[in-house]
Amino acid sequence: HDAAAVQRMERSLRAQHRPRRFVTRLQLSQLTGASPALARVRALAERYARTDATVLVTGESGTGKELVAQGIHAASRRRDQPFVAVNCAAFPETLLEGELFGHEEGAFTGSRRGGRPGLFEAAHLGTLFLDEIGDVPLTLQTRLLRVLQERQVLRLGSNEPTPVDVRVIAATH
Repeated sequence: HDAAAVQRMERSLRAQHRPRRFVTRLQLSQLTGASPALARVRALAERYARTDATVLVTGESGTGKELVAQGIHAASRRRDQPFVAVNCAAFPETLLEGELFGHEEGAFTGSRRGGRPGLFEAAHLGTLFLDEIGDVPLTLQTRLLRVLQERQVLRLGSNEPTPVDVRVIAATH
């Protein structure tokens, strides 16, 4: 076969078997171990999964904070809705703001025609996991607090808020 044809077929097969975006892969049952501390974490996570409350997961790097967040989502009533995870430490402040809240057309030079919804809107009816929330600058934390309180997102460059139904799980070291 022609190499280009094989590459096209491969891309086609990958596209057909591509996993859906914004889904969980992990369950609370995958929190393995028998220590009393882990049993408490598992019990708390199961308890929090039954509510829509905002949750802050703390722990050192590599302790499974995202596993807990995915488990809470997978055990919640929102399990069939999106689970959107973002590492807040991986973005500069201005870029993170646009990613979280989205933007309107013409909000800044190079903005996408027609605007773009942010991750809050992508997580509508589901869960938004904000990893490394402690590294987010205070100015952006105040905007996040506003979204949590009002349940509305204001896209960059917009005057009209967008209502969102999102459960937020945050994590920090």
